[in-house]
Amino acid sequence: MKIIVTGSLGNISQPLAKELVEEGHAVTVISSKPEKQKDIEALGATAAIGSLEDVDFLVATFTGADAVYTMVPPNFTVPDSRPHYQRIGSNYAQAIGQAGIKRVVNLSSYGADLDKGTGPILGAHDVEGILDKLSDVAITHLRPTYFYYNLYSFVDMIKGAGFMAANYGGEDKIVMVSPIDIATVIAEEIVTPTIGEKVRYIASDELTGNEIASILGDAIGKPALKWEVITSEQMKSGLEANGVPTQLAANLVEMFDSVHSGALREDYDRHKPIAMGNVKLADFATEFAAAF
Repeated sequence: MKIIVTGSLGNISQPLAKELVEEGHAVTVISSKPEKQKDIEALGATAAIGSLEDVDFLVATFTGADAVYTMVPPNFTVPDSRPHYQRIGSNYAQAIGQAGIKRVVNLSSYGADLDKGTGPILGAHDVEGILDKLSDVAITHLRPTYFYYNLYSFVDMIKGAGFMAANYGGEDKIVMVSPIDIATVIAEEIVTPTIGEKVRYIASDELTGNEIASILGDAIGKPALKWEVITSEQMKSGLEANGVPTQLAANLVEMFDSVHSGALREDYDRHKPIAMGNVKLADFATEFAAAF
């Protein structure tokens, strides 16, 4: 198959491209960075250097492909990323339609079923809705859960305060996922025929905040590490004190509050994956310790 991979050589797209090439597919990786071309070609893939803001570039790249993997790169440089998601999602939809693509696998997020109360994830909700308006296209929306590497945001706090703190955690059950497991599911899904729209959740491990702290603590030599739950107001103030713009801080607090309330995972709980991914938190903890 001829497969287009967006996301350059990111945490998901790089292992995905590698796996697809090894399976014998003709893979084209889209990147906005010319310096990535050599690395993309070293994987055995073709590099398409251009911008997701350029619909003509997307149409030209998509034309002739059997399937496309779409993802919207996060944009934390703007207070509200929702218009960014809507714009890139619309560009994808236009290019898919004009290029005649019939199979799409789209990276979304758990919580994308909700139309309010999830902060930045509302962008993923919008993209699903935009792509679902396409006719005669088989689309799988993949909804991964909480990425392991989000835990890196606690490194400075652990070093400085000796504990983890957020407006979620403690005894909250947190469903986590590895980018490697996401890439494996994409590689499987993109070659699987389907009809219409489909949603598939991806997760690797499920633990409470305190269990997460214990595993990470053991890995970094701090076995007494705890994950404290603070108020949303305290969380927002802390983010702003660290330079996060007010609107972005409010959106992040809203998203994490939906983790604490359980709202973010309600649909996930009704449609859990048949099997969890292979990469467990204990595996990630070794990477965390190396970064720590």
